[in-house]
Amino acid sequence: MFEFESSCWSQGLQHVAGLDEVGYGAIAGPVAAAAVILPPDTRIEGVRDSKQIGSVKQRERLYDLIHEQAWDVGVGLCSPAEIDEINVLQAALKAMLRAIENLTLKPQHLLIDGIHRLPEAPCSQTTIKGGDNRSHTIAAASIIAKVSRDRIMRKLHLEHPEYGWITNVGYKSVKHREALSIHGPTRHHRQSFTLL
Repeated sequence: MFEFESSCWSQGLQHVAGLDEVGYGAIAGPVAAAAVILPPDTRIEGVRDSKQIGSVKQRERLYDLIHEQAWDVGVGLCSPAEIDEINVLQAALKAMLRAIENLTLKPQHLLIDGIHRLPEAPCSQTTIKGGDNRSHTIAAASIIAKVSRDRIMRKLHLEHPEYGWITNVGYKSVKHREALSIHGPTRHHRQSFTLL
């Protein structure tokens, strides 16, 4: 989980930012991305791809640990309206750029989950397919992004409890689809997606 980071650290690049996004396949809510810079050789027990962590309580605990131990953490969002306007891939990349902009430290290298390079990146970058399983820093970013987005969806659930966002966090589920067929979409739904 440190192969890519170690390569950067050995070249004197200390500020290595891991980047990941969540919410790509949801039909409601924003795309969220996180950028995390960990001190060299920092290993946080339990950090792995957020999709492999089934417990909300465990993700929240790791979220706090990452914030405590990271040199810097940034989060970026792209709204449903932006997703509809520019498409979800471009929105995910824009959310990553916003996450970098919200860092206090200037990153020296980016480790990005996936195959798509960031346009207008502020430094060199490496894309890593399946990066949240291959890089500790990207895995940390996946947890920050997941918890940040889930918190947003839990707040939106209070406005629109009929869609079940407290559990499905904006993804398609039986309850979500049933609510859409009865109540129709909200402004938080992605109008360019097939909702039902």
